[in-house]
Amino acid sequence: MARAVHDRLPFLATPPPAPARGRNPPLAEMLRLVGAATVDSDAAAAAADEEANALSLPLPRGGVTPPPPGGRTIQFRLAFTSLTYSVRAARRARPGGGDGGGGFRLPLQNRCDRVTAAAPDAHSSRARVLLDGITGEAREGEILAVMGASGSGKSTLIDALANRISRDALKGSVTLNGEPLTGNVIKSISAYVMQDDLLFPMLTVAETLSFAAEFRLPRALPAAKKRTRVLELIEQLGLRAAADTIIGDEGHRGVSGGERRRVSIGTDIIHDPILLFLDEPTSGLDSTSAFMVVQVLRNIAESGSIVITSIHQPSQRILGLLDRLILLSGGRTVFSGPPSAIPAYFAEFGYPVPDDENRAEFALDLIREFESLPAGTGQLVSFNKTWQVMHAARHNPNDDPWAPTMSLKEAISASISRGKLVSGSDVAGEAASMHTYANPFWVEMKVLTKRSAINTRRMPELFLIRLGAVVITGAILATVFYKLDQSPKGAQERLGFFAFAMSTMFYTCADALPVFLHERYIFLRETAYGAYRRTSYVLSNAIVSFPPLVVLSLAFAFTTFFAVGLAGGVSGFAFYTLAILASFWAGSGFVTFLSGVIPHVMIGYTVVVAILAYFLLFSGFFINRDRIPDYWIWFHYLSLVKYPFEGVLQNEFGRGGECYVRGTQMFDNSPLAVLPDAVKTRVLASIGTALGVKIGPNTCVMTGHNVLREAAVTQLGKWECLLVTAAWGFFFRLLFYFSLVLGSKNKRR
Repeated sequence: MARAVHDRLPFLATPPPAPARGRNPPLAEMLRLVGAATVDSDAAAAAADEEANALSLPLPRGGVTPPPPGGRTIQFRLAFTSLTYSVRAARRARPGGGDGGGGFRLPLQNRCDRVTAAAPDAHSSRARVLLDGITGEAREGEILAVMGASGSGKSTLIDALANRISRDALKGSVTLNGEPLTGNVIKSISAYVMQDDLLFPMLTVAETLSFAAEFRLPRALPAAKKRTRVLELIEQLGLRAAADTIIGDEGHRGVSGGERRRVSIGTDIIHDPILLFLDEPTSGLDSTSAFMVVQVLRNIAESGSIVITSIHQPSQRILGLLDRLILLSGGRTVFSGPPSAIPAYFAEFGYPVPDDENRAEFALDLIREFESLPAGTGQLVSFNKTWQVMHAARHNPNDDPWAPTMSLKEAISASISRGKLVSGSDVAGEAASMHTYANPFWVEMKVLTKRSAINTRRMPELFLIRLGAVVITGAILATVFYKLDQSPKGAQERLGFFAFAMSTMFYTCADALPVFLHERYIFLRETAYGAYRRTSYVLSNAIVSFPPLVVLSLAFAFTTFFAVGLAGGVSGFAFYTLAILASFWAGSGFVTFLSGVIPHVMIGYTVVVAILAYFLLFSGFFINRDRIPDYWIWFHYLSLVKYPFEGVLQNEFGRGGECYVRGTQMFDNSPLAVLPDAVKTRVLASIGTALGVKIGPNTCVMTGHNVLREAAVTQLGKWECLLVTAAWGFFFRLLFYFSLVLGSKNKRR
């Protein structure tokens, strides 16, 4: 039968022409129409009933859709024509993605900043084609599912439609109601749900959605309406019973896998988007949980959205919830149409679907069999094109009852008037200005700080472990260096104590490395569509991390200062505590910066430990500054340990009246130390006679200032060292900000 079809219809590879493109108006212009848009409540209710009836109609096997009942109009239709995308073969495949292609990028990043790059030549032997002439459409109220084996191009197609591939690299067109989608428009009316659930583990379901509402909903929307939107979304997602349950992680029991996936979807659809893209939302779920997730997507589509998702081996029940299905193989379309048309399609191809077999599994198994052949799936690709031409001939595209009757501008305005994008008429003026971010800078910081504080407070074991490590280290140092005296040996031991104590502050900060690594992809997801500024995140991160540093500093200072017998009294203790706090501040900033540059925990720990070892080596303790070779002296001034180490030395030895070597004590670190005291006294007298001064057993030979000169700690005062140490902390947080700016530009190129 397949041969007969080929004989009847020639192969046509040319796709239908793209709709005529008009000027794409700014989103602000679209939203200004909200105030003029009026919808009669009775008419709206009747239209809603008609929409529900229309969506409940089954699609015929041939793929020809019936006219909409009651003259209901479709407001949105997303069309994509001849989408082609290729990458250089030398680039690594995207980790964590569903299709295994797309070139290297950090996993789970979804930043929509524009990244321009020349598209690789698709005909080059070094280029790999991930999408090859994909054409299709998705309509309001429908779910379009993309299915295929691993590496078929599912996630790549979703990224292309969601504007996550640079337009310079992607060939073809993507239009909404015939008008090309610009980055700002799609950023405002769409949402992208990633395959992995990126959530704070210690927040409850209601808190997670509430914080999402704070970030995504317009600033002018009253708090009561935001709470109402959260409650409505909880009902829509079927999460009422789990609303007060924490998300949970490996160490804390929380919601189930299906509930977690629905929460993840909810955080991205809090603003009720018009376009919803999902990357394998049912991955890793059992059949019941997967069905419930797709049922939620069904409800979202029926509320007036276009839902486009990749899916992996759906059950028969899930297939019944889908409106359109695209099967991919090697970046090419092998089937496009309603799931109900699969039996007829493969029957005409010559491979009928058995009555007792899942249609989706049969199609995937057949595709895999063809992919194992030398000719690949070329026959299926050609037959699909013939099939599309054959069924297109039965339908006049100029008389499409499902064609949108509104321009994009009018359709968005009408959708907002119905409650989409959660921008009611009372906030239309605010929304029309279309700020890049929903909230001002200070509000973002407040919300981010509150969220991080709640999540941190509910995991006290992390701070308690760190506090225990600091206290135990301080106790060990206190017992080892207990009550140091003012002797040459005591002065040397003080140098050793300060070097170890200050380096401990930085090594203790290494445990902060996984903090941002765990939040990295949450940050990338939330900033992808302008939830908040990167500056707000960096400052909030610094604010939340500072109070624990104060507690740690006081704990270490109280544990060691008095037990070791350090000098200075109250003022000396205050400076010693500030030096420890500045060290913690600089160390945490350094580790935070590295976590923004190095996305792997084990590699990060290796780098942190190695660099801190170099900092200690060049701090001036093991070798004085004037003994460091000229080609390494730059590292001495970059050493984070140098400045707090010199600061506490100045605090300890820079006071007047302190003597650390008296009379015969000058022989303690020499071979003359074994001589009797009487002999040492005569030697001192001889030295004094030769120098013309009187030197007795109690004469002060070396003061604290002499100790500082011998240690080459003379360039900066203690307060200057303290300020430099604190400045390092601010500097590394500035570098952390730039690492976020550069590291989150991950649109495929």
